[in-house]
Amino acid sequence: MRAARLIKMVLLLQARPSMTGPELAQELEVSERTVARDVLSLSEAGVPVYADRGRSGGYRLIGGYRTRLTGLGRSEAEALFLSGVPSALREMGLADAASAARLKVSAALLPELRDAATGAAQRFHLDAPAWYQEPRTPALLPAVAGAVWDDRRITARYLRKDTEVERQLEPYGLVLKAGVWYLAARAQGDFRVYRVDRFTAVDVPDGREDGGEEGAEGPTGGGGRFIRDEAFDLPAFWAERAAQFARSLLREEVVVRLSAHGVRRLPHVTERAAAEEAIDAARSGDGPDAQGRLTVRLAVESAEVAYAQLLGLGPEGEVLHPPALRERFAAAARRTAALYA
Repeated sequence: MRAARLIKMVLLLQARPSMTGPELAQELEVSERTVARDVLSLSEAGVPVYADRGRSGGYRLIGGYRTRLTGLGRSEAEALFLSGVPSALREMGLADAASAARLKVSAALLPELRDAATGAAQRFHLDAPAWYQEPRTPALLPAVAGAVWDDRRITARYLRKDTEVERQLEPYGLVLKAGVWYLAARAQGDFRVYRVDRFTAVDVPDGREDGGEEGAEGPTGGGGRFIRDEAFDLPAFWAERAAQFARSLLREEVVVRLSAHGVRRLPHVTERAAAEEAIDAARSGDGPDAQGRLTVRLAVESAEVAYAQLLGLGPEGEVLHPPALRERFAAAARRTAALYA
């Protein structure tokens, strides 16, 4: 709606010194011509929007103008109460702060909207851990989370295979993936990922050893706060590293001939990105044969993993290579046929 767009424009300009026409158009998902018309409408309504001309120009609010259009509607209030992950906040030691924040927001809402928190909680719930796994909160997670919030260096000891190593880290962000906590941190100039449950000790600059006792400095403790790289984008970094990790696991290749239904099923039984890449390559290459079957070269973690995954295709997929894996599928097919004889 146009009214909501005008309010959003005012709030954007209130939050920033100035914005160009293209920037506003991108934020509001409209054309620059629409932005110009909306600015004119705001000016006519008494909102002091000023347009700077020239290459470095843009739009800004003048005279320290502050809008009072900050009340929340019902859908906005419900979305706000859904924005947190209660279990994750609790594990990071932020449950009390989150509860206090929710109470303050509830108190500021109009009376008819104060049931938004209960309504949202009764309709949506996030259960982050994967099935068949007992979630375990790493003991040092609160200490790590505190360092992330305060931009404080930590000296961490963690298990790498069978060896315990020590590193000074600049903790940038935490990621909860399928019930497992990961830390994105800069070490020796490079950004890396660490599993928090593998940390055996964390020394933070204020002298708290292992997130507990005060007054003890670690062997390389101290260091205080670090200067955060403002260009660091945690979601983008995690997406890139997760994709790299998934690709790093795919060390072997199998050749499979698929029926049309098998082509549709393949991304659901194997690593999706690898399956889609293999299908696209096969289609742009020789394409389907006379029977409509597509032969793909699929990257897999190992022959053992491929066997477990591709069994899910049943008769919709035929393993052609490697020979040992093909024979294993043939033996499985014979045993299955004997069961149904």
